[in-house]
Amino acid sequence: MRALRTSDFDFALPPEQIAQHPAARRDESRMLVLERATHTVRHRTFSDLVEVIPPGDALVLNDTQVFPARLAGRRPGGGEAEVLLLYPQDGGDTVWTALVRPGNKLRPGRVLEVSPELRVEILERTPDGNRIVRLETSLPVVEALDRYGAIPLPPYVDRAAGPEDRERYQTVYARERGSVAAPTAGLHFTPGMLERIQQRGVRLVRLVLHVGVGTFRPVSTEEPAAHPMHAERFRVAAEAAATLNAIRAAGGKIWAVGTTVVRALETVADEGGLIEGGEGWTDIFIRPPYAFRAVDHLLTNFHLPRSTLLMLVSAFGGHQPVMNAYREAIRSGYRFYSYGDAMLLL
Repeated sequence: MRALRTSDFDFALPPEQIAQHPAARRDESRMLVLERATHTVRHRTFSDLVEVIPPGDALVLNDTQVFPARLAGRRPGGGEAEVLLLYPQDGGDTVWTALVRPGNKLRPGRVLEVSPELRVEILERTPDGNRIVRLETSLPVVEALDRYGAIPLPPYVDRAAGPEDRERYQTVYARERGSVAAPTAGLHFTPGMLERIQQRGVRLVRLVLHVGVGTFRPVSTEEPAAHPMHAERFRVAAEAAATLNAIRAAGGKIWAVGTTVVRALETVADEGGLIEGGEGWTDIFIRPPYAFRAVDHLLTNFHLPRSTLLMLVSAFGGHQPVMNAYREAIRSGYRFYSYGDAMLLL
């Protein structure tokens, strides 16, 4: 059997199936269920998940929080410009790695005027074309960003961020600021759903992986192994690792809410599936064939063609079954991408 190429992960999606707004209610999204053992596809509603997860299993959540990372302002000459903050430097909150637009106008030494209370100075250009910037503000940085920043919606959402996105492009369990994109599989949960899941005897376990802008970048090489995989910051607490190991030792299963949870857990799991606490940066690139060590079931959204996320899902569910399931989702009118419907792989 030949090795899979990037073009094997392509599919045609009608533009009208790219969700531009969230569903009226989080848990009213549709959920396509793929049985990996039989390749059977079923159609459910997301709220049905409460009855699907058995007692004694663990549901693992990524409680990262999206922050208002997009700063729009004016250059000294009066032209419009934009800075997208990616992550802070050296543990502080004033110096950041960022993307800028237009790049040829925001050279080192230039200053972007966001408001009378917030300016962004361009300090240097990095080898990969990003910028190191300094935030100059009389306010606490968190307050300045909350006041003048915007939620950075994905590039396929063809509208400006509005008030609803402050709430809906965020999981209800988000705690730790640091992401420029939401872990979208978790957007479907409501507090009531999570409470009912716990009442059934399912353990909720939390970790952190801050989602970076690289999550939206398609694989640009026909040979997937040649793609430079993006890195993201993560933390799996020792207590969370111990809980998950105990659940598995007792015969329970681990349900990952999203590809970000999979990336974090597979990074810290050893060859025998034992999960260890740890933190740092992960650039793990999961694609077929891959032997999963730490995850038994995966809840996710529908992903972009030719993306590393679709490759991860295909590694978990099997390339052909997953691509067939995507075709079925398209035929059945599912909504795709960040604000779209969900997929459960059992």
